[in-house]
Amino acid sequence: MTTSTLIPCLRYRDAPKAIDWLCDTLGLERRLVVPGAEGVIEHAQLGLGGGTVMLGSVRPDTDYGREMRQPDEAGGNTQSIYLVVPDPDAVYARVRASGATLYMDIHDEDYGGRGFGFKDPEGHVWYVGSYDPSNET
Repeated sequence: MTTSTLIPCLRYRDAPKAIDWLCDTLGLERRLVVPGAEGVIEHAQLGLGGGTVMLGSVRPDTDYGREMRQPDEAGGNTQSIYLVVPDPDAVYARVRASGATLYMDIHDEDYGGRGFGFKDPEGHVWYVGSYDPSNET
């Protein structure tokens, strides 16, 4: 049986540093990291539970890379990543301690769950919360 999955993909100028930050701060796990020459990350897969985010180094010399813009190049973000966690308060404490920019303080949502929003060190917008829409039927 074939299944479909959505996987967000990001690019970072300093992908090795971003991988460390995402794992240390958000609790993501390194599932696959493919290093290239001179500190470039060709491809990485980080996960948490059943979720995955793929990322790599900014590469303007590739077909895919020519289509991508960093948030500061695009004048801001045009998308965000939503990360479902069982304890958003614990993640919130680590994000605050890391010095990341919070754009939305932690709060209870009207539709259930608890969450907060921040920008990672390279400006990508994230929202962390306990509400899991995949559990809705």
